[in-house]
Amino acid sequence: MISFTWPDFIYYCSNSVNLIDNFRMATILITGGTGLIGASLTELLLSKGHKVIILTRNLKMAIDKQSADERLTYARWNAEEQSIDRDAIEKANYIVHLAGAGVADKRWTSKRKKEIVQSRIQSSGLLIKALKDIPNNIKAVVSASAIGWYGPDAIPPVRPGGFTESDPSDKAFLGETCRWWEESIQPVTELGKRLIKFRFGIVLANDGGALAEFKKPVQFGIASILGNGKQVVSWIHIDDVCRLIVYAIENDKIEGVYNAVAPNPVTNKNLTLHLAQRMRGKSFIAVHVPSWVLSTMLGGMSTEVLKSATVSAEKMQQTGFQFLYPQIDAALNELIKR
Repeated sequence: MISFTWPDFIYYCSNSVNLIDNFRMATILITGGTGLIGASLTELLLSKGHKVIILTRNLKMAIDKQSADERLTYARWNAEEQSIDRDAIEKANYIVHLAGAGVADKRWTSKRKKEIVQSRIQSSGLLIKALKDIPNNIKAVVSASAIGWYGPDAIPPVRPGGFTESDPSDKAFLGETCRWWEESIQPVTELGKRLIKFRFGIVLANDGGALAEFKKPVQFGIASILGNGKQVVSWIHIDDVCRLIVYAIENDKIEGVYNAVAPNPVTNKNLTLHLAQRMRGKSFIAVHVPSWVLSTMLGGMSTEVLKSATVSAEKMQQTGFQFLYPQIDAALNELIKR
């Protein structure tokens, strides 16, 4: 469970952020609030005294799971039908837009690719329409994007630090998806709202995502290294993801596109071996999974699994943000201890 810790207090005090504004209670509207990032973010926001409204397609199911905390409520929306709860928009001060069909949830058929793209474009379009049509007090919108924006690392590298926010989008499926995704939310700025777009790296968390998949073979004593294992993984701890979002909400100087990655990326081999060592000590066997096996299992998605993408965290660090987990060792240690 995420809580507001002493290191958090230190890093807020060390930045030129108005502390009165930081601790003032706000109402944050979250799309995708029941997902991996959304659920952890909700915990953090509530722990800091904020109110949270989660937009959901299945309002009845959400209400049945309603917590005892009165500061957490649910409201209905449906991107396909372009419908949204008017009251939720009127009450909110900030929007965190995380909604979108899971990229790694299913095999990339033509139908699934269309779902992945449309879920992002339609949901962004609905939010923009709502902000135009409904009187509101929204100060800023934080929108998810992903480092799928970038292509594979150049050989030799163009620059030592990796991809930066000014680099163009890749022409492959994920690159195009991220470009459409970011373009779909951009009209928020024309409404006079501050817009922050985070390109999330591989999020490491216990409740799902990539780490859960990495853990499965390790539990049986097998450290599965994908391909040659040399591909660079630009990752980020779930707690730092949530702290980044809150930091962006509370700091009105944060605007535009930022890479949401830890400052020290690792190779797939290093990540896998570090994880295995922490879970099993020395009682595991390292096994390389050939590229052709991954291609057979995953189809087009295997290209992304095997892609090396070194992504820079420098722009975010220059704002004064301090990562709690800049190194993979500390990140894995904390997650495994939970």
